[in-house]
Amino acid sequence: MNKDIYEIIDKLKNTHSLTKEEYLVLIKGRNPDTTELLMKYANEERKKYYGKEVFLRGLIEVSNICKNDCYYCGIRKSNPNCQRYRLTPEDILMCCKEGYELGFRTFVLQGGEDGYFTDDILCELIKNIKKDYPDCAVTLSLGERSKESYIKLKEAGADRYLLRHETADKNHYEILHPPSLSYDERMRCLKDLREVGFQVGCGFMVGSPGQTDEHIAGDLKFIEEFKPDMCGIGPFIPHKDTKFKDAKAGSVALTCYLLSIIRLIHPTVLLPATTALGTMDETGREKGILSGANVVMPNLSPKEVRKKYMLYDNKLSDGAESAQAKEELKRRIESIGYTISTSRGDVYKKD
Repeated sequence: MNKDIYEIIDKLKNTHSLTKEEYLVLIKGRNPDTTELLMKYANEERKKYYGKEVFLRGLIEVSNICKNDCYYCGIRKSNPNCQRYRLTPEDILMCCKEGYELGFRTFVLQGGEDGYFTDDILCELIKNIKKDYPDCAVTLSLGERSKESYIKLKEAGADRYLLRHETADKNHYEILHPPSLSYDERMRCLKDLREVGFQVGCGFMVGSPGQTDEHIAGDLKFIEEFKPDMCGIGPFIPHKDTKFKDAKAGSVALTCYLLSIIRLIHPTVLLPATTALGTMDETGREKGILSGANVVMPNLSPKEVRKKYMLYDNKLSDGAESAQAKEELKRRIESIGYTISTSRGDVYKKD
């Protein structure tokens, strides 16, 4: 395809839509000039809806027990070296209490697919969080569940649900996951979450094993068509106890480039600068924000379990990743011209 890449960037800026082939041209045409131009346009779009605010979410990693065996994940069920833990509902409520006192108004409950967290336990927990902190949003990131389960969680008061699609290509999905997990089921869950009324988040790893530029172009087209309220992308980082332990890590620069593109695809999307970015690059979080991201999720989990939620090697959990170091995070974000907001930070809804 010979279409000039700058024409394609202008088309994306003006229409928020490209063909898969045009997304591929953008990916293959990444260079300092296209990177700078996409960053400029992405920041212009983000500022229209969110100004210079970066929303903080308090992340609570509720359990690293998981029934699944995803080939890339450090908490996969067959990893014998993973030190397992599970927070009790009382532990989680204590995390929320500390987070509320620190100024957080969104709590993100994330964990492996741990059978302990039944609908009854989760619904009671969500109701208690909402009762104690009615001005707060509750986000869940607890994997694949039935539509009936999603309905119950929504009715209990949960506001948002994050479920990364990981890849929009079925064959690539099967490279990353065991036969017990299916691409069709993942897509069913995302569709159900949208129908139930959640603010829904999807996302993928950049540079995951077997990923091609064509796969990334497909992911961008999927994001364009699905229009998630949130989209989490971060560089793939290998874990020493998985089959991909020797695989090459993903690129911070490409991840930031894609953040700019996603902001232009869906200008009102809530876009995190992920922990993986900060793990791979000391200023990765700042680079993500400068590329169009507007969410960071410091860790509110109890200090004694943070090192156990090791999805990939060397995952950050302290320093500016820690919720208790909010002032350090505030300083770093202000140093690049942005401000932190501890409001609920709901997705902007156009009239």
